Amino acid sequence: MLNNQACRLSVAPMMDWTDRNCRAFHRALSSRALLYTEMVTAPAVIHGDRERLLGFDAVEHPVALQLGGSDPAQLAEAAKIGAAYGYDEINLNVGCPSDRVQSGKFGACLMREPELVADCMAAIREAVSVPATVKCRIGVDDQDPLVSLFATVDASAAVGITSFIVHARKAWLKGLSPKENRDVPPLDYDLVRRLKRERPHLTICINGGIADLDQAEAHLDDTDGVQLDGVMLGRAAYHEPALLGQVDRRIFGMDVADVDPFAAIERYRPYMAGRLAEGAHLASMARHMLGVMHGRAGARAFRRILTVEGVKAGAGLEVVDRAAEAVREAEARQARLGEAEEAA
Repeated sequence: MLNNQACRLSVAPMMDWTDRNCRAFHRALSSRALLYTEMVTAPAVIHGDRERLLGFDAVEHPVALQLGGSDPAQLAEAAKIGAAYGYDEINLNVGCPSDRVQSGKFGACLMREPELVADCMAAIREAVSVPATVKCRIGVDDQDPLVSLFATVDASAAVGITSFIVHARKAWLKGLSPKENRDVPPLDYDLVRRLKRERPHLTICINGGIADLDQAEAHLDDTDGVQLDGVMLGRAAYHEPALLGQVDRRIFGMDVADVDPFAAIERYRPYMAGRLAEGAHLASMARHMLGVMHGRAGARAFRRILTVEGVKAGAGLEVVDRAAEAVREAEARQARLGEAEEAA
Protein backbone atom coordinates (compact mmCIF):
# COMPACT_ATOMS: atom_id res chain seq x y z
CA MET A 1 0.00 0.00 0.00
CA LEU A 2 1.36 3.39 -0.97
CA ASN A 3 1.43 6.19 1.56
CA ASN A 4 1.10 9.88 0.81
CA GLN A 5 4.86 10.35 1.14
CA ALA A 6 5.37 8.05 -1.85
CA CYS A 7 3.29 10.40 -3.97
CA ARG A 8 5.32 13.57 -3.29
CA LEU A 9 6.78 13.26 -6.77
CA SER A 10 5.65 11.09 -9.64
CA VAL A 11 6.42 10.74 -13.33
CA ALA A 12 3.39 11.13 -15.56
CA PRO A 13 2.00 8.41 -17.82
CA MET A 14 2.96 9.34 -21.39
CA MET A 15 1.85 7.37 -24.41
CA ASP A 16 4.70 5.73 -26.35
CA TRP A 17 7.19 6.93 -23.76
CA THR A 18 6.72 5.54 -20.24
CA ASP A 19 7.00 1.89 -21.17
CA ARG A 20 8.69 -0.67 -18.94
CA ASN A 21 12.16 0.19 -20.28
CA CYS A 22 11.67 3.87 -19.58
CA ARG A 23 10.43 3.17 -16.07
CA ALA A 24 13.41 0.92 -15.29
CA PHE A 25 15.76 3.71 -16.36
CA HIS A 26 13.92 6.33 -14.31
CA ARG A 27 14.10 4.01 -11.32
CA ALA A 28 17.88 3.95 -11.74
CA LEU A 29 17.79 7.70 -11.05
CA SER A 30 15.30 7.78 -8.16
CA SER A 31 14.38 5.09 -5.68
CA ARG A 32 11.30 6.96 -4.45
CA ALA A 33 9.49 8.66 -7.35
CA LEU A 34 6.17 7.01 -8.18
CA LEU A 35 6.23 5.79 -11.78
CA TYR A 36 3.22 5.33 -14.05
CA THR A 37 2.58 3.12 -17.02
CA GLU A 38 1.33 4.40 -20.30
CA MET A 39 -2.46 4.45 -20.38
CA VAL A 40 -3.84 1.00 -21.20
CA THR A 41 -7.51 0.58 -22.08
CA ALA A 42 -9.57 -1.78 -19.95
CA PRO A 43 -10.66 -3.92 -22.95
CA ALA A 44 -7.02 -4.30 -24.00
CA VAL A 45 -6.09 -5.54 -20.53
CA ILE A 46 -8.97 -8.00 -20.51
CA HIS A 47 -8.62 -9.34 -24.04
CA GLY A 48 -5.09 -8.46 -25.18
CA ASP A 49 -1.56 -9.71 -24.65
CA ARG A 50 -1.30 -9.09 -20.93
CA GLU A 51 2.39 -9.77 -20.59
CA ARG A 52 3.19 -7.28 -23.34
CA LEU A 53 0.81 -4.67 -21.96
CA LEU A 54 1.32 -5.15 -18.23
CA GLY A 55 4.61 -6.96 -17.74
CA PHE A 56 7.14 -5.07 -15.66
CA ASP A 57 10.31 -5.66 -13.70
CA ALA A 58 10.28 -5.73 -9.90
CA VAL A 59 12.91 -2.98 -9.94
CA GLU A 60 10.21 -0.52 -11.03
CA HIS A 61 8.32 -0.42 -7.71
CA PRO A 62 6.55 1.74 -6.72
CA VAL A 63 4.69 1.69 -10.04
CA ALA A 64 1.08 2.53 -10.90
CA LEU A 65 -1.09 1.21 -13.72
CA GLN A 66 -3.13 3.82 -15.56
CA LEU A 67 -6.34 2.54 -17.13
CA GLY A 68 -8.58 4.09 -19.75
CA GLY A 69 -12.25 3.31 -20.03
CA SER A 70 -15.75 4.25 -18.98
CA ASP A 71 -17.41 0.90 -18.31
CA PRO A 72 -17.34 0.19 -14.57
CA ALA A 73 -17.47 -3.58 -14.95
CA GLN A 74 -14.63 -3.61 -17.48
CA LEU A 75 -12.53 -1.29 -15.37
CA ALA A 76 -13.09 -3.43 -12.29
CA GLU A 77 -11.95 -6.54 -14.15
CA ALA A 78 -8.92 -4.75 -15.61
CA ALA A 79 -8.03 -3.35 -12.19
CA LYS A 80 -8.13 -6.84 -10.67
CA ILE A 81 -5.78 -8.09 -13.38
CA GLY A 82 -3.42 -5.16 -12.80
CA ALA A 83 -3.40 -5.68 -9.05
CA ALA A 84 -2.68 -9.37 -9.58
CA TYR A 85 0.33 -8.37 -11.68
CA GLY A 86 1.63 -6.47 -8.66
CA TYR A 87 0.94 -2.83 -9.46
CA ASP A 88 0.98 -0.54 -6.44
CA GLU A 89 -1.86 1.72 -7.60
CA ILE A 90 -4.65 1.73 -10.18
CA ASN A 91 -5.27 5.11 -11.78
CA LEU A 92 -8.13 6.18 -14.06
CA ASN A 93 -7.35 8.54 -16.94
CA VAL A 94 -9.82 11.42 -17.01
CA GLY A 95 -7.51 13.78 -18.85
CA CYS A 96 -6.32 12.52 -22.22
CA PRO A 97 -7.76 14.71 -25.03
CA SER A 98 -6.96 12.66 -28.14
CA ASP A 99 -9.62 11.94 -30.77
CA ARG A 100 -9.15 8.19 -30.33
CA VAL A 101 -9.80 8.48 -26.62
CA GLN A 102 -12.91 10.63 -27.19
CA SER A 103 -14.35 8.13 -29.65
CA GLY A 104 -14.01 5.46 -26.98
CA LYS A 105 -15.72 7.67 -24.41
CA PHE A 106 -12.87 7.89 -21.96
CA GLY A 107 -10.15 10.33 -21.07
CA ALA A 108 -10.87 14.04 -20.74
CA CYS A 109 -14.41 13.81 -22.12
CA LEU A 110 -15.37 12.10 -18.85
CA MET A 111 -15.03 15.50 -17.16
CA ARG A 112 -18.55 16.07 -18.50
CA GLU A 113 -19.84 13.02 -16.59
CA PRO A 114 -18.61 13.15 -12.99
CA GLU A 115 -21.17 10.61 -11.81
CA LEU A 116 -19.95 8.11 -14.39
CA VAL A 117 -16.39 8.72 -13.21
CA ALA A 118 -17.59 8.04 -9.67
CA ASP A 119 -19.28 4.80 -10.78
CA CYS A 120 -16.04 3.71 -12.45
CA MET A 121 -13.99 4.55 -9.40
CA ALA A 122 -16.39 2.80 -7.05
CA ALA A 123 -16.06 -0.35 -9.16
CA ILE A 124 -12.26 -0.13 -9.20
CA ARG A 125 -12.07 0.53 -5.47
CA GLU A 126 -14.32 -2.43 -4.74
CA ALA A 127 -12.23 -4.68 -6.98
CA VAL A 128 -8.75 -4.04 -5.54
CA SER A 129 -7.02 -3.45 -2.22
CA VAL A 130 -4.34 -1.13 -3.63
CA PRO A 131 -5.07 2.62 -3.89
CA ALA A 132 -7.45 3.72 -6.65
CA THR A 133 -6.77 7.24 -7.92
CA VAL A 134 -7.97 9.72 -10.56
CA LYS A 135 -5.90 11.83 -12.94
CA CYS A 136 -8.02 14.59 -14.43
CA ARG A 137 -8.02 18.02 -16.07
CA ILE A 138 -9.75 21.07 -14.58
CA GLY A 139 -12.43 20.92 -17.27
CA VAL A 140 -13.07 20.63 -21.01
CA ASP A 141 -14.19 23.09 -23.68
CA ASP A 142 -16.61 25.71 -22.34
CA GLN A 143 -16.98 24.20 -18.86
CA ASP A 144 -16.40 26.46 -15.86
CA PRO A 145 -13.31 24.84 -14.26
CA LEU A 146 -14.45 25.84 -10.78
CA VAL A 147 -17.59 23.78 -11.35
CA SER A 148 -16.19 20.88 -13.40
CA LEU A 149 -13.12 20.17 -11.28
CA PHE A 150 -14.97 20.21 -7.97
CA ALA A 151 -17.84 18.15 -9.41
CA THR A 152 -15.44 15.46 -10.65
CA VAL A 153 -13.46 15.33 -7.42
CA ASP A 154 -16.49 15.47 -5.12
CA ALA A 155 -18.36 12.73 -6.97
CA SER A 156 -15.41 10.35 -6.70
CA ALA A 157 -14.66 11.38 -3.11
CA ALA A 158 -18.25 10.47 -2.24
CA VAL A 159 -17.52 6.83 -3.17
CA GLY A 160 -14.32 6.71 -1.13
CA ILE A 161 -11.62 7.96 -3.50
CA THR A 162 -9.12 10.13 -1.66
CA SER A 163 -6.27 10.78 -4.11
CA PHE A 164 -6.37 12.99 -7.21
CA ILE A 165 -3.74 14.17 -9.68
CA VAL A 166 -4.89 17.36 -11.40
CA HIS A 167 -3.44 18.59 -14.69
CA ALA A 168 -4.07 22.29 -14.14
CA ARG A 169 -5.35 23.04 -17.67
CA LYS A 170 -8.58 22.62 -19.51
CA ALA A 171 -8.63 20.22 -22.44
CA TRP A 172 -10.12 21.57 -25.65
CA LEU A 173 -11.64 18.56 -27.35
CA LYS A 174 -12.45 20.48 -30.52
CA GLY A 175 -9.93 22.67 -32.28
CA LEU A 176 -6.72 21.68 -30.52
CA SER A 177 -4.47 18.68 -31.11
CA PRO A 178 -3.27 16.56 -28.18
CA LYS A 179 0.10 18.32 -28.46
CA GLU A 180 -1.53 21.76 -28.37
CA ASN A 181 -3.61 20.68 -25.39
CA ARG A 182 -0.37 20.25 -23.44
CA ASP A 183 0.65 23.87 -23.98
CA VAL A 184 -2.10 26.18 -25.28
CA PRO A 185 -4.82 26.15 -22.59
CA PRO A 186 -3.64 28.39 -19.74
CA LEU A 187 -2.51 26.87 -16.49
CA ASP A 188 -4.55 27.54 -13.37
CA TYR A 189 -2.42 26.42 -10.45
CA ASP A 190 -4.43 28.61 -8.07
CA LEU A 191 -7.54 26.53 -8.73
CA VAL A 192 -5.72 23.34 -7.74
CA ARG A 193 -4.51 25.03 -4.56
CA ARG A 194 -8.07 26.15 -3.87
CA LEU A 195 -9.21 22.55 -4.26
CA LYS A 196 -6.70 21.48 -1.61
CA ARG A 197 -7.68 24.38 0.66
CA GLU A 198 -11.37 23.50 0.49
CA ARG A 199 -10.87 19.73 0.52
CA PRO A 200 -7.94 19.39 2.95
CA HIS A 201 -8.77 15.76 3.75
CA LEU A 202 -8.03 14.73 0.15
CA THR A 203 -4.61 13.99 -1.35
CA ILE A 204 -4.14 16.51 -4.16
CA CYS A 205 -1.19 16.34 -6.53
CA ILE A 206 -0.52 18.91 -9.25
CA ASN A 207 0.57 18.36 -12.86
CA GLY A 208 1.13 20.53 -15.90
CA GLY A 209 3.93 22.82 -17.06
CA ILE A 210 6.31 21.97 -14.21
CA ALA A 211 9.72 22.27 -15.83
CA ASP A 212 12.22 21.54 -13.06
CA LEU A 213 12.67 20.65 -9.41
CA ASP A 214 12.75 24.29 -8.32
CA GLN A 215 9.18 24.61 -9.55
CA ALA A 216 8.27 21.26 -8.02
CA GLU A 217 9.58 22.37 -4.62
CA ALA A 218 7.67 25.64 -4.91
CA HIS A 219 4.42 23.73 -5.44
CA LEU A 220 5.14 21.62 -2.36
CA ASP A 221 5.80 24.64 -0.15
CA ASP A 222 3.19 25.69 2.38
CA THR A 223 1.71 28.81 0.76
CA ASP A 224 -1.12 30.72 2.41
CA GLY A 225 -1.79 27.73 4.64
CA VAL A 226 -2.12 25.36 1.68
CA GLN A 227 0.34 22.55 1.04
CA LEU A 228 -0.17 20.30 -1.94
CA ASP A 229 0.57 16.64 -1.40
CA GLY A 230 2.52 15.91 -4.55
CA VAL A 231 3.84 17.00 -7.90
CA MET A 232 3.72 15.04 -11.14
CA LEU A 233 6.42 15.72 -13.72
CA GLY A 234 5.84 14.91 -17.37
CA ARG A 235 8.00 15.85 -20.31
CA ALA A 236 10.64 17.53 -18.16
CA ALA A 237 11.42 14.17 -16.55
CA TYR A 238 11.53 12.44 -19.92
CA HIS A 239 13.56 14.95 -21.93
CA GLU A 240 15.97 15.76 -19.08
CA PRO A 241 15.87 12.64 -16.90
CA ALA A 242 19.03 13.62 -15.00
CA LEU A 243 16.87 15.87 -12.83
CA LEU A 244 15.35 12.70 -11.36
CA GLY A 245 18.77 11.97 -9.89
CA GLN A 246 18.17 14.77 -7.36
CA VAL A 247 14.64 13.78 -6.40
CA ASP A 248 15.41 11.47 -3.48
CA ARG A 249 17.43 14.19 -1.75
CA ARG A 250 15.50 17.33 -2.70
CA ILE A 251 11.90 16.12 -2.70
CA PHE A 252 11.94 13.17 -0.32
CA GLY A 253 14.56 14.57 2.06
CA MET A 254 16.74 11.47 1.99
CA ASP A 255 20.31 11.74 3.22
CA VAL A 256 21.77 10.39 -0.01
CA ALA A 257 24.07 11.58 -2.76
CA ASP A 258 22.47 12.60 -6.04
CA VAL A 259 22.62 10.01 -8.81
CA ASP A 260 24.59 11.34 -11.77
CA PRO A 261 23.96 10.11 -15.33
CA PHE A 262 26.98 7.80 -15.38
CA ALA A 263 25.88 6.12 -12.15
CA ALA A 264 22.33 5.79 -13.48
CA ILE A 265 23.57 4.09 -16.64
CA GLU A 266 25.57 1.65 -14.51
CA ARG A 267 22.46 0.90 -12.45
CA TYR A 268 20.48 0.37 -15.66
CA ARG A 269 23.05 -2.07 -17.10
CA PRO A 270 21.79 -5.25 -15.38
CA TYR A 271 18.26 -4.52 -16.57
CA MET A 272 19.47 -3.89 -20.13
CA ALA A 273 21.59 -7.04 -20.09
CA GLY A 274 18.61 -9.10 -18.96
CA ARG A 275 16.31 -7.67 -21.60
CA LEU A 276 18.93 -8.15 -24.33
CA ALA A 277 19.24 -11.80 -23.28
CA GLU A 278 15.46 -12.09 -23.73
CA GLY A 279 15.78 -10.83 -27.30
CA ALA A 280 14.88 -7.17 -26.81
CA HIS A 281 16.59 -4.60 -29.03
CA LEU A 282 19.03 -2.14 -27.51
CA ALA A 283 17.31 0.78 -29.26
CA SER A 284 14.09 0.13 -27.35
CA MET A 285 15.96 0.82 -24.12
CA ALA A 286 18.57 3.33 -25.26
CA ARG A 287 15.96 5.75 -26.64
CA HIS A 288 14.90 6.61 -23.11
CA MET A 289 18.44 7.68 -22.19
CA LEU A 290 18.91 10.21 -25.00
CA GLY A 291 18.30 13.27 -22.82
CA VAL A 292 20.21 12.17 -19.73
CA MET A 293 23.38 14.06 -20.73
CA HIS A 294 21.48 17.23 -21.59
CA GLY A 295 23.64 20.32 -21.12
CA ARG A 296 26.91 18.42 -20.79
CA ALA A 297 29.88 18.46 -23.14
CA GLY A 298 29.59 15.50 -25.52
CA ALA A 299 25.79 15.25 -25.19
CA ARG A 300 25.35 15.42 -28.97
CA ALA A 301 27.87 12.61 -29.52
CA PHE A 302 26.15 10.59 -26.82
CA ARG A 303 22.80 10.88 -28.60
CA ARG A 304 24.31 10.19 -32.03
CA ILE A 305 26.07 7.01 -30.93
CA LEU A 306 22.96 5.64 -29.23
CA THR A 307 20.65 6.48 -32.12
CA VAL A 308 22.94 5.48 -35.02
CA GLU A 309 24.69 2.48 -33.53
CA GLY A 310 21.95 1.37 -31.18
CA VAL A 311 19.58 0.44 -33.98
CA LYS A 312 22.04 -1.93 -35.67
CA ALA A 313 21.41 -5.65 -35.52
CA GLY A 314 23.15 -7.20 -32.55
CA ALA A 315 23.88 -3.88 -30.85
CA GLY A 316 24.76 -4.47 -27.22
CA LEU A 317 26.00 -2.72 -24.12
CA GLU A 318 29.27 -1.81 -25.83
CA VAL A 319 27.31 0.88 -27.68
CA VAL A 320 26.16 2.38 -24.38
CA ASP A 321 29.74 2.27 -23.14
CA ARG A 322 31.00 4.13 -26.22
CA ALA A 323 28.31 6.76 -25.84
CA ALA A 324 29.18 7.35 -22.17
CA GLU A 325 32.88 7.46 -22.97
CA ALA A 326 32.25 10.15 -25.60
CA VAL A 327 30.89 12.38 -22.84
CA ARG A 328 33.79 11.65 -20.52
CA GLU A 329 36.27 12.50 -23.27
CA ALA A 330 34.44 15.71 -24.18
CA GLU A 331 34.34 16.79 -20.56
CA ALA A 332 38.03 16.01 -20.14
CA ARG A 333 38.85 18.13 -23.21
CA GLN A 334 36.71 20.94 -21.85
CA ALA A 335 38.52 20.77 -18.50
CA ARG A 336 41.93 20.87 -20.19
CA LEU A 337 40.89 23.91 -22.22
CA GLY A 338 39.70 25.62 -19.07
CA GLU A 339 42.99 24.93 -17.33
CA ALA A 340 44.92 26.24 -20.32
CA GLU A 341 42.91 29.44 -20.38
CA GLU A 342 43.51 29.99 -16.67
CA ALA A 343 47.24 29.45 -17.13
CA ALA A 344 47.45 31.86 -20.08
